[in-house]
Amino acid sequence: MGLFILRRLGVMLLTALCLTFIVFWLTNLYPNLEKLAKTQGNFRMSDEAVASYLEDRGYLQPTVDKFGEWLGVLPGWVTTGETPDETFGRCFAAGTPAEDRPTRCGILQGDWGFSTVFKEPVGETVLTRLALTGKLMFWVLMLMVPSALIVGVLAGMREGSKLDRSLSTFSIATTATPEYVSGVIFIAVLASSRFGLSPLLAEWGWIDSKTLFLGSATSAMKDANFWNFFLPVLTISLYGMGYIARMTRASMTEVMTAQYIRTARLKGVKFSEIVLKHALRNALIAPFTVIMLQIPWLLNGVVIVETLFNYKGFGWLLVQAAANNDIELLLAVSVVSVIVVLVTQLISDIGYVFLNPRIRIS
Repeated sequence: MGLFILRRLGVMLLTALCLTFIVFWLTNLYPNLEKLAKTQGNFRMSDEAVASYLEDRGYLQPTVDKFGEWLGVLPGWVTTGETPDETFGRCFAAGTPAEDRPTRCGILQGDWGFSTVFKEPVGETVLTRLALTGKLMFWVLMLMVPSALIVGVLAGMREGSKLDRSLSTFSIATTATPEYVSGVIFIAVLASSRFGLSPLLAEWGWIDSKTLFLGSATSAMKDANFWNFFLPVLTISLYGMGYIARMTRASMTEVMTAQYIRTARLKGVKFSEIVLKHALRNALIAPFTVIMLQIPWLLNGVVIVETLFNYKGFGWLLVQAAANNDIELLLAVSVVSVIVVLVTQLISDIGYVFLNPRIRIS
């Protein structure tokens, strides 16, 4: 097992390096750099002024050199001014004493750069937004995974029954409904003071506030509670649970027709005991992989929900970085996304080994 993990880690590091380099190359194409120069300087800058701005800040170096500086394996660029106080570089600002000027400042040194949009270090910005989306992801998984597994197992226990058809229809409907549709419906029905259930419940005296839930999750960024956080969690959970439930149902149906299940039933073993002790573990092998694949989707795929409910998390940060051509921030967001995908794949592979006793690693 240890050798397997080490090999997977080696492949992960190589994959992360290759994917990161591709993203770095795309974000450092000249049109993006030209837009960055005009955004930070003046939109009426001449081509010569743009080239001078980019050259002074190391953007016109070969891509491999810039990538090495960004990683922190190569010394950062330095632009020499007319006086020592006017000299500045990637790792230090103008006026920094010579003895306090670091040579390398990259990812390996813990320096993710400076955001041109938020005017603060990229690392602080990413950690803040990642924590907010992590909180949202946690509660989504707590609702989505158990619900999907229960629906899938119940549907797959007796294939073709009324319960199976009803739950399968529900699963297909949730997967086929985009988040921006279900989110708007939930806001209109549960978070509107003029339409839906909230006016009726307020009129009957069942709720003290004007609405049952809040249509905005902005306040949940500081103080998440059931009333301001439930609708975005429900919106994301419904969209993701249908796919997991369908996979669980298909896996459960296949297991229930296996020979050892038939033998157990012929021996008179209780149906509930067959499901819980014999079928359930094998039926969860395929859904486990699907569940792990939902985590990268939750990290970057919640952009619509975060925008709809005004929740400024990691997906919102990705949109801001791309829309404002914030190269350092966009690179950091991409690296975090790549790491999350690879780590979840590693966990999925390890979990698959433990769930499936037929797999042996020499």
